[in-house]
Amino acid sequence: MNRFTAKSLTTSLVLVCALSMTACSSMSTRDKSTAVGAGIGAVTGAVLTGGSAWGTVGGAAVGGVIGNQVGK
Repeated sequence: MNRFTAKSLTTSLVLVCALSMTACSSMSTRDKSTAVGAGIGAVTGAVLTGGSAWGTVGGAAVGGVIGNQVGK
């Protein structure tokens, strides 16, 4: 995957996460923290692994768990 594609993927993920957060008005603080953590983790995982699907999913899972615990 070249750099342009990785940057496009990262930008797309950030936009999707930002847009999806607007639909979270009825979520609890813990739910919001979990969603934000998963979004940040997915972007970080994608960047660190060059856009690997496993890296993106793994980052989302780890970020979601961390966000859930921080949101307590």
